Amino acid sequence: MCLLPVLLIVPNVALDITEIQYSALDRVVNVLLPLGVYLLLCASSSKIGRTAVLFIPVMVLCAFQLVLLFLYGESIIAIDMFLNVATSNPGEAGELLSNLTTAILVVVVLYLPPIVLGIRLWRKNRRLTSSARRVAAIVGGALVLGGLICWGIMAKTYRADRKLFPVNVISNMVVAVERTDLSINYDKTSAPFDFHAQISDTASAPEIVVLVVGETSRADNWQLNGYERSTNPRLSKRHGLVNFTRVLSESNTTHKSVPLLLSHLSAAEFGDSIYNVKGVMAAFGEAGYATSWLSNQPRNHSLIDYFGSQADSVLFLNDDGKHHYDMELLPHLAKAVNQTDKKRIMVALHTYGSHFNYRERYPTEYSVFKPDAASSASAENRDELLNAYDNSVLYTDALLDSVISIVSATGRPAAMLYLADHGEDIFDDSRERFLHASPTPTYWQIHVPMVVWLSPGYRAQNPDALKHLVANSGRNISSSRSAFHTLLSLGKVKSGVYNPDASVVEATYSEPTRIYLNDYNEATNLPQAGLRDKDFDQLAKRSVKY
Repeated sequence: MCLLPVLLIVPNVALDITEIQYSALDRVVNVLLPLGVYLLLCASSSKIGRTAVLFIPVMVLCAFQLVLLFLYGESIIAIDMFLNVATSNPGEAGELLSNLTTAILVVVVLYLPPIVLGIRLWRKNRRLTSSARRVAAIVGGALVLGGLICWGIMAKTYRADRKLFPVNVISNMVVAVERTDLSINYDKTSAPFDFHAQISDTASAPEIVVLVVGETSRADNWQLNGYERSTNPRLSKRHGLVNFTRVLSESNTTHKSVPLLLSHLSAAEFGDSIYNVKGVMAAFGEAGYATSWLSNQPRNHSLIDYFGSQADSVLFLNDDGKHHYDMELLPHLAKAVNQTDKKRIMVALHTYGSHFNYRERYPTEYSVFKPDAASSASAENRDELLNAYDNSVLYTDALLDSVISIVSATGRPAAMLYLADHGEDIFDDSRERFLHASPTPTYWQIHVPMVVWLSPGYRAQNPDALKHLVANSGRNISSSRSAFHTLLSLGKVKSGVYNPDASVVEATYSEPTRIYLNDYNEATNLPQAGLRDKDFDQLAKRSVKY
């Protein structure tokens, strides 16, 4: 009987160690109260086998929590983690799980035996003695009382839904279900929204605007940002291209960061408002542009799908269930921009970019940095993982250069904006963090690349545009805040929601207050987002204000 409560309290003890924001009393409550409750529940019935089986849902949460701690080194199971599970495709999930073998084995060893033993004891009708139940009840009651006293001391500040495991995880699960329901009903809640968009200046408006949304690309691995490797050999030679060096995303999760890029909302307004507005495809459509959404990402019934589907023409390559490289979007781009019967065209490409498994994101001819075959998530494999990651950036460079070539070949005034949704951890420091979408971000997850290209025809029609872009290229930028408004500026689209101060094409551009959209959809100042000293050191090293 003693073994089961001890196993169930393991995640609580682990969280007391990892969560530096917990006070001493937080830690005491997080152990005493759940342990006491577990003992009381064990004492409530003599059928200990049945009790153990009834604890299976809690054991599943314990196992999930320990795997998360193994992967990220901190934090409870976040709302976004549940949403990521719901929106990730089976292939991505399989790639990740195959690299968590050790963690999965540990939780299996911890929690499978008590489940098996509980089933056996229940079948054999084994019972606890009255004295054992009495001792468990006394000890459990004393622990609960001690936990409640500590809670009472912190009554005005303590939030069980954020600090008490597994109450906090169950609360997060409920919120994730609520957000999923909001997403499902998005078409209804957003239907009344209208940008009232129109062309502000037909003489200077371009005929083609292209948005390329990158995936999991970090600014540090771009040659344009001073990286020692030649990962941008083609873009480095492109005339009319402006690179932005101090760009941060306001989210490290795709299902929030991409809607932020596509909508006029920043993290400060996101909340539940995101379910009541439309995206940039709808804005350009209202202004008279023929719009196309081309995606190499699978549909996952998220807001990204809904925003993309507001285009006139919609294509998801993965609808056929096959693996595709991003350059397979190019023939569809060429078809879209060569519609001679359309006066103005806007195309958005949603790429797979540098999403793990990196080696799967580029064909063999882009395997320049070698060896690049390792995919196991371990610090020992960092060199090979980094080689593969850099090859994926090299492939993105070729993709963007090809996009520019295709658009240039039309001879029409055109503009292209590229930015990544978020970055990635690749065992960069002693924390040995890997991947993205962790409950708390790191520097490498939020510092992202961003470039704008203007065709000769566009520059001729808008002589000040390049000057303003260059002037703003070294300034502090939030991709989440600026993407939508920059696109409207590039397309000469006006709307009541347009904010010229957020557009890097405008002379009036103003630097933002750095904020981050946390797991609870709260806009927090960057220093309160969970970054550590190591992250702020990296920001300071690159003169990024926070």
